[in-house]
Amino acid sequence: MKKAVIIYSGGLDSTTCLFWALDEFDEVHTITFYYAQRHSIEVDFSKKTLELAQRIKNKTIKSHYFSIDLSQIGGSALTDPSIDVPKNRDEEKISSEIPITYVPFRNGVFLSITAALAEKNEIYNIIGGWNMLDYSGYPDCRDDFLTAFEKAINYGTKAGSQGKTFKILTPLLKMNKAQIILFGKKHGADYSYSYSCYSGDGIPCGECDACILRAKGFKEAGLEDDFLVRLKREGHNSP
Repeated sequence: MKKAVIIYSGGLDSTTCLFWALDEFDEVHTITFYYAQRHSIEVDFSKKTLELAQRIKNKTIKSHYFSIDLSQIGGSALTDPSIDVPKNRDEEKISSEIPITYVPFRNGVFLSITAALAEKNEIYNIIGGWNMLDYSGYPDCRDDFLTAFEKAINYGTKAGSQGKTFKILTPLLKMNKAQIILFGKKHGADYSYSYSCYSGDGIPCGECDACILRAKGFKEAGLEDDFLVRLKREGHNSP
């Protein structure tokens, strides 16, 4: 049986990975983190998408939740409410520097915990929605980091020392946002509850880096954002 675990925030990229994995693997697990993030509402939305995906694919998803308080470290607009989230930055600036929304070594922390969960459940495929093109300059989304971490997991686990091989799968790594969306749609993805905004409000701000990159992706894909379509249907104003 082919098994995989997805680091699942419930955002656009991890939702794409979810629908892809449901087509590729027999048993799919997700792990969602509450890390005292400003936009912790994403955890609630992620549960709605999981329910939706199970209905669409007629498959059971084994979901796991993990709490870790990264506000104790701080240093990011996502974990320190005293730091403002950047708004209305142009696309060139978004892609040219590491922004204050970078959470120190977040993906390293998440991967470590996910590897432990995977080892315990005898899962050797770890999936994440990292990508190197339309991203906000985060160093822990890069291929060299993920390749190095895969080696670390195989060197540092009991399963690895006994000949099992862990793989970090990055299906979106070299796609831009438009390509990610179209790839997701090919696998039946529904983004109606996939939450990307850093504001933490139920209605996206339309001004943070995540909102700007998402809007750009849907525009270039020639599609209307499922999330905004749902808001309109429910009678809410959207950005």
